Amino acid sequence: MMHVYTLLFVIWTSPVALGYSNGLVSGSCGTMVPNHSAQPQTATSPYTVTVDRSSYQAGDTITVTLQGQSTTFMGFLLQAQEVGGSQPVGTFSVTDGQAQLLSCSGTTSSAVSHTSASSKSSVKVLWRAPASESYKDIVFRTTFVQSKRVFWVQVNSATVSYTGSQPATPVPTVSYSFISSASCGYSKLCVSQPSNCDPATSGSCNFISVLASSTNSTFNVEISGQASGYVAVGFSDDQYMGNDDIYICVDSGSGSVQVQHAYSTGTVTPNILPQGNISITKTSMTGGIISCSFTSQNTISTQPRSAASALSYYLLFASGQASGGSIQFHTTTFSSSQKVDLTSPQLLLSGSSEPPIVKAHGALMLISWMTTGSIGMLIARYLKAATKGKRCCNKDFWFLAHVTLMSLSVIATSIAFILIFSYARDWSGGAHPVLGCIVMILALIQPMAAAFRCTPGHKWRFVFNWAHALNALVIKILAVAAIFTGLGLIDTTDSRWLQKVMGGFFAWEVLSFLLYELNVRLCAKDKTEPGSDSKSTEVIFLIIFVLGNVTFLVALLCGIGQS
Repeated sequence: MMHVYTLLFVIWTSPVALGYSNGLVSGSCGTMVPNHSAQPQTATSPYTVTVDRSSYQAGDTITVTLQGQSTTFMGFLLQAQEVGGSQPVGTFSVTDGQAQLLSCSGTTSSAVSHTSASSKSSVKVLWRAPASESYKDIVFRTTFVQSKRVFWVQVNSATVSYTGSQPATPVPTVSYSFISSASCGYSKLCVSQPSNCDPATSGSCNFISVLASSTNSTFNVEISGQASGYVAVGFSDDQYMGNDDIYICVDSGSGSVQVQHAYSTGTVTPNILPQGNISITKTSMTGGIISCSFTSQNTISTQPRSAASALSYYLLFASGQASGGSIQFHTTTFSSSQKVDLTSPQLLLSGSSEPPIVKAHGALMLISWMTTGSIGMLIARYLKAATKGKRCCNKDFWFLAHVTLMSLSVIATSIAFILIFSYARDWSGGAHPVLGCIVMILALIQPMAAAFRCTPGHKWRFVFNWAHALNALVIKILAVAAIFTGLGLIDTTDSRWLQKVMGGFFAWEVLSFLLYELNVRLCAKDKTEPGSDSKSTEVIFLIIFVLGNVTFLVALLCGIGQS
């Protein structure tokens, strides 16, 4: 009989126990204390709750960030409450898969909790003040769970003051688009760049919203963005162009906007399909902003001639120029940061990512002309004396090192050139591809000219030496310019830190070459053969140069990988 009672107790309590890890903790809404059979921690919490504004008005949206200062957390429960009160205020929407909405005190979406017990260092959610209600100052209260027996209850944010309702006579604002982000997370799925921007109030907001029925038979789409020819949305199985179902809002050439249905087979112009069952709600093209809203009953397909069975896709945005209703290569792109269910209203973060082939191109060019090429040039110019008398395969050691490093640079440049043109197949990108082509041509001239150079004692040898050195200098300058412009194409951060690091990298090389040149001049002034001390100095300079070079290189390679 005791075994029966034990079994019944396990069956009765198991749903509660299992529910904790997936965040279904509505039973803890009142006290915000998890049912973990342990007491809350009394020491200072290692976690913080921060907000992006110190006051609010009716209908305002506030970004709330939960963050661990020195350790991660497994679970959490977040509510907005009036100062001195305990009832939840307002509603939340989530922006990533680490958080889910809960109903507390009978109010839908009035709390947020975790979706799994995985370790988290930071979670961001959005809170919206109700449109009409009696308002007071509020505070965001959070319970953080580090482990089953270690948790902190009601960790508070700074107080957010209520500053009154919206003015009775609002300040006139410019309306950029008839499309708005007001219902994002509630009645439609949205992704934009910049994140959380509103196309109705921002002229620089590129925006997509979608909401599909559960049967995948009907879905509503809104697209808005700053463009001179078209804006488009793609439904894709990945974050890259190719095998995507696309809808394009394009300038027809007569001042009106057409909605086109298309399918992409790669990085070339998409194939225009019959429009199918599309009902256009509204379109506009004013002030450089193209907007359109429509309903489609076409089946989404991300494979040739086959309909996808799932409702989860990455959302891709693209915009660019058009001519006579035909789109040209895109100038602006981004994608959703994750694959999303089109039937689930939510607010997504944009997470555009460069294709691996583009990253490989950038990495190879960076290694070629900022590391192997630089070291090869430095050795040929300044390390001959330090390696004097040292030979291998009947060749001077400095010569073998120079030829090896420069050959690697030319080979890597050729591979990078082939990769990017096999991907892009055009000259888009401004000055960057032009500079890259010139670097490629001059880089190939170097070894070909060296293969036909005259002997060291020939009277015209100095012509080759000067031409070889001058061509190398031109290649270096153009390669640095190409790298700067290339990093500008992939670095979308506000600080533009990749280009700043590249600036430091170039300054480091210039400083190193100047120090070597100064050392050479001092030795020449003494009119003596470089001694062991001078050779040691040159070797030490080389070691320091390589260490600094590799440090900058690794930083930039990491940045390219994350771009």
